Amino acid sequence: MHLRPVGADALLLEVDSPLDWFAALDAERSAGRLAVVDIVPGARTVLLDGVPDPAALAARLRDLAIDPAAVPHSPPLVLDVVFDGVDLPFVADHAGSSVAEVVAALTGTELTVAFCGFAPGFAYLRGLPWSVPRRPTPRTRVPAGSVALAAEFAGIYPTPSPGGWHIVGHSDAELFSVDRTPPALLTPGRTVRFRAA
Repeated sequence: MHLRPVGADALLLEVDSPLDWFAALDAERSAGRLAVVDIVPGARTVLLDGVPDPAALAARLRDLAIDPAAVPHSPPLVLDVVFDGVDLPFVADHAGSSVAEVVAALTGTELTVAFCGFAPGFAYLRGLPWSVPRRPTPRTRVPAGSVALAAEFAGIYPTPSPGGWHIVGHSDAELFSVDRTPPALLTPGRTVRFRAA
């Protein structure tokens, strides 16, 4: 673990397993043993924001042991997906598989929300059996609900936006709503399974 101060009241942890650290730190906060405003996991980091005493917390974190086996796991959230994406043939060719085999792999794999970003409700889902390069030229508009792949991640676009990921299907899941707590359907650490609709 490597710790870096960020501004006057935040710490950035560079760690090997950000989700395990996120879960453990969130449990510490829920139990009242960690005073921070926000805990934000990234691909290789965890940001602790709103830290009253960053130096004291840094010293405490160096002694904190993280046990991945102790991280609670909820049942996967099943999302219906229509696999009709324009880039399915490219993904199949890149994976050395047929379109049917790609769909079987996507529906047979449990994915995990590694972190969120890009847009409210957009989750980076890790666990794909292969990696897919980003498109050489991003699309200027990707429809809301598009299920897409890039690098080692899958994601679902919550709103229409530009995007450089390969579209493999679409889902009607409401990924973000200000009337829900939490507003995002997919939060870090959540497991997800796609079901062919």
